Amino acid sequence: MFENNDEQNDMVRLLDGWTDDPQNMKTAFVELKNKFQGREGVTFSFKSRPGVSYSLRVNARKSRQKDRPLFALMDIVDDQSKSRWLSVCFYSDLVTDPEGEGNLVPEGILGEDGYCFDLFEYDRDLITYIEQRVDEAYANYLPPPFSLQ
Repeated sequence: MFENNDEQNDMVRLLDGWTDDPQNMKTAFVELKNKFQGREGVTFSFKSRPGVSYSLRVNARKSRQKDRPLFALMDIVDDQSKSRWLSVCFYSDLVTDPEGEGNLVPEGILGEDGYCFDLFEYDRDLITYIEQRVDEAYANYLPPPFSLQ
């Protein structure tokens, strides 16, 4: 669910117009977006900066991270439209990176340390690895459904 219909329309227009995609990054973006979508409390916002990036921000209600407005973001880096690439980022304390696939980015997410996982071409193994980070971040970001007290 999008927080703003105009932002959702912006993303749909981008995807509809994204026809020159030799690295198959549009498919990777949609697959990863779908991994976030449908989870309880998850909403999206979308920020367009043509020629720089298109940023899908993943937000969650009822977070135990009260001071954090989002738990992940996924940028379509648009520095060269024929070779766009993806960067999927999480706060560093919400995910692990056991295979060393990510880049630690000091103060890279709203002033806090983050891990970013970059995709330059469609890579099913790396997408699966990032999907595991989505699961991990979601579990660490939202409160448990019940408490054993």
